[in-house]
Amino acid sequence: MDIRELDLFLNLASSLHFGQTSRVCNISPSGLTRAIQRLEQELGEPLFRRDNRSVSLTKAGELFKDYAMDVLQRYRKLRQQLATENDLRGTLSLYSSVTAILSILPDIIKQFRRSFPEINLNLTTGDAAMALARLENGEADITIAAVPDRLPRHIVFLKLLETPLIFIAPKETVGKGRSSAVPDLHSTPIVMPEQGLSRERCERWFDEKGITPTVYTSVAGNEALIAMVAMGCGIGVVPRLVLENSPLQHRIRVLDVEPPLKPFTVGACTTKTGKRLPTVQTFWHIAEQIAAGHERRCNDDHPDNQ
Repeated sequence: MDIRELDLFLNLASSLHFGQTSRVCNISPSGLTRAIQRLEQELGEPLFRRDNRSVSLTKAGELFKDYAMDVLQRYRKLRQQLATENDLRGTLSLYSSVTAILSILPDIIKQFRRSFPEINLNLTTGDAAMALARLENGEADITIAAVPDRLPRHIVFLKLLETPLIFIAPKETVGKGRSSAVPDLHSTPIVMPEQGLSRERCERWFDEKGITPTVYTSVAGNEALIAMVAMGCGIGVVPRLVLENSPLQHRIRVLDVEPPLKPFTVGACTTKTGKRLPTVQTFWHIAEQIAAGHERRCNDDHPDNQ
């Protein structure tokens, strides 16, 4: 087995979807199948259960997943140690939502590339709800995501910003009264996040209000949710930062909901082991500097400081 096959296995163990993994890893479905079969032949055990509708890990697959993650982490650490501090080189893998790329990462990446041009950045975008899974599976060295209420003990988090979590509706349904007026949430269709922190906080909010929401559909990704709301499918919940960077924001109105949902704290995540890697340390240091500068500017602009 080689590093490439271990990386393919971990991606498939995360997605449990051959088509999705083949697209993300730039390999044909048949090539992916052959790579997994070679691993299974070498181990003498099936790693996945497959049928026409689903893919799941076997017990051997679960054990091999821990092994593969450990090997990849050791391999990356070795590659980093082989580089000298004065000539730092290698690859840094980032996983981020599209919104974070537009609003959070540009300043960090610009300074990082200027300071360490020999380090290659491997940037993957996707649903923010999958960020921690990508990190724990060893598919990313650093992820940019909203921090959950409880982080695993082996995860390190650096706060970059905070953004409100808001209810949104299509502008076409304004009708009479204030544009921010809240419709009857007992009967209005809801476009629900498929998974992740937005869904957890949305469900908790409805539960505390004693409302059983009428879920029209569940979608993966904030951008897709905004599109569904803009098309009039229902109301939904997204971070304000996402709406402000959406090309559909002119078709959306923000609802004046009380009590407000708990805001998102967004930042960089890595593992305690990963943070020892020189490439991760350099990126982390730059992110800390930029986050501190952003916080100082926000404090200077605050009305109480005028």
